[in-house]
Amino acid sequence: MSVHTATIEWKRGDQVFTDRRYSRAHQWRFDGGAVVPASSDPSSILPPLSDPAAVDPEEALVAAVSACHMMFFLAYAAKAGFTVDSYVDQAEGTLGRDERGKTAITAVTLRPRVAWSGETLPTPDDVAALHHRSHEDCFIANSIRAPVRVESV
Repeated sequence: MSVHTATIEWKRGDQVFTDRRYSRAHQWRFDGGAVVPASSDPSSILPPLSDPAAVDPEEALVAAVSACHMMFFLAYAAKAGFTVDSYVDQAEGTLGRDERGKTAITAVTLRPRVAWSGETLPTPDDVAALHHRSHEDCFIANSIRAPVRVESV
């Protein structure tokens, strides 16, 4: 197994803190050097206390599920001899109340659109099998409580 790290950094600066009107903007730093501007969801903490241009944790969770599914899909497609030219997923996460009454991501829907080329093109059944296997093996999807649906074309 492996260990994965991220450094999450927020600084108060000269803001008053106890009035709860502090900025939620912060940074995510990853081991490869990427720095991602992050913030709370602007629908829960209104701007200017949040940064709508930054990534919020809910978006990041949905992106992680989508990217994990895609990585498995690309690997399995290549192994099967299919050539993928592009893969675009308009993934969506729904925030709501779960069965415990807790606010949570209650569903993730992946909507991958895949473009293929080459001599051997997959059938619709091949594509469905690739998505099924990818979903079953995606360790991020296996780590969350919310159901993950794949709506592919």
